[in-house]
Amino acid sequence: MCRNIRTLHNFEPPATADEVRAAATQYVRKIAGTTKPSAANQPVFDEAIEAVVAATRQLLDGLVTHAAPRDREVEATKARARSELRFGVAHADG
Repeated sequence: MCRNIRTLHNFEPPATADEVRAAATQYVRKIAGTTKPSAANQPVFDEAIEAVVAATRQLLDGLVTHAAPRDREVEATKARARSELRFGVAHADG
């Protein structure tokens, strides 16, 4: 139905508005059980996405860590390696 929601906290550079919105959209799609709501449900679907975006931004802005920021490329490489171990298939994007 939708991709896995990715960790957004403690990356350098910080999560973008697009990344936060994508995660919120994935969450709402998963909870609603649909990737595309009907026209009758579109307004409430969009309202839910906005609420999750606001809550996610508030959470990310409020979290405190003493760990060094993570690098997106390093994390993507680790994820590809885990996927290859799990599924035995190399990805074309890596």
